Amino acid sequence: MTINHLVLSTLAPENWPFSIEFLPQPAYMVGGVVRDAILGRTREYLDLDFVLPANAVTVARQIAKHYKAGFVLLDSERQIARVVFPDATADFAQQEGISLEVDLHRRDFTINAITYNPHSQEIIDPLQGCADIEKQLLRMISPQNLEDDPLRLLRAYRQACQLGFTIETDTQAAIRGLASKITRVAAERVRVELGYMLPSSQGSVWLITAGKDGLLTPFFKSATEENLQKLSLVDTAATQLTYVWPQLGEQLQNPVRDTVKTTWLGIAKLACLVNPNPEIAEIELQELTYSRAEIKAITTALKLFPQLQAPLMTLREQYFFFQEAGSVFISTAVLSVVHGQSVKAIAPLVNRYLNPNDLVAHPTPLVSGKDIMLALNIPASPLVGKLLTEIAIAQIEGKIYTATEAIELAAKLVESDESF
Repeated sequence: MTINHLVLSTLAPENWPFSIEFLPQPAYMVGGVVRDAILGRTREYLDLDFVLPANAVTVARQIAKHYKAGFVLLDSERQIARVVFPDATADFAQQEGISLEVDLHRRDFTINAITYNPHSQEIIDPLQGCADIEKQLLRMISPQNLEDDPLRLLRAYRQACQLGFTIETDTQAAIRGLASKITRVAAERVRVELGYMLPSSQGSVWLITAGKDGLLTPFFKSATEENLQKLSLVDTAATQLTYVWPQLGEQLQNPVRDTVKTTWLGIAKLACLVNPNPEIAEIELQELTYSRAEIKAITTALKLFPQLQAPLMTLREQYFFFQEAGSVFISTAVLSVVHGQSVKAIAPLVNRYLNPNDLVAHPTPLVSGKDIMLALNIPASPLVGKLLTEIAIAQIEGKIYTATEAIELAAKLVESDESF
């Protein structure tokens, strides 16, 4: 594969956040940034990796100090440090082998064992990674390298997904043979890899393949072949719903929270992998270190989607459904379609959810709890919450329209002393 001038200019020191003068000779740029430059993939945020024969941490400290950048010592024993700039990070690692070539032979896949020497502007490719890039092939360097860090087993599917590559036959066979080793990996690292594949339909294809190859069942006991296929059904259901309601499609791509990466579409997919019992699912998700927000979303979707399989609910039932569902409704709707419900059948509820003025899905209280306590001279108690609920339901049923009518209804309910 011929390396053109554009690739070299992409990797050139002029594009770095620091001067090449800080790098000793020799020094090598390695990893994904080199691979992506050859592929023509651009990054808004630069993620640079360098291998130095010696003094990697010292060099990183000097760069961080000079540019007033952040410094993180990642591994003191192996001499790995990170310098954090506003628009880039640069990792510096000490060469582990007696030579660069020995070091490259310890990496995961040939496409990640391509090196750039910024001083000579030379591409170094002892394992023919450029040829595999041209073939769009993910090839292991050795089975032992995969076993040394079993996360690489799952990373193969993630990188194939992100790059649009195929996993080479012998590599996939080796992964199957080593699949049981995945349990040695920290749960958080597994969760991160899964997160890269959840948002896209291509990711579903590779998750299904990873599941069939034995990498998911240690974490998701219910990830049978039938349930794995539901991942693709989630994408199909999302497409059907988006065709009718484009804004729903946009919301499915939003993260559950600003602080987590899992989207509402990802929530629906995870709900297909976990145990259908919300309590057991919660344990599985906790073991994978998912956040409370993600766990709550998944277990709520599991609990509620069967209600969408039933005949149309009464207004009262719809009110309680939306109160419990909240934003999880969109994932719940997708799961409902995955499990056989028609888009037409859930259309009334989707329309309610997407209409901010709909009182069933988005009630606007006529009165507050404080209003009720003052008007009826009653203390704060669970009774106040019950009264507010009955007022909201009477409002959506068209029985009351004003705050005065709401207080009158509350007074009647208290006077009747009925359990409501």
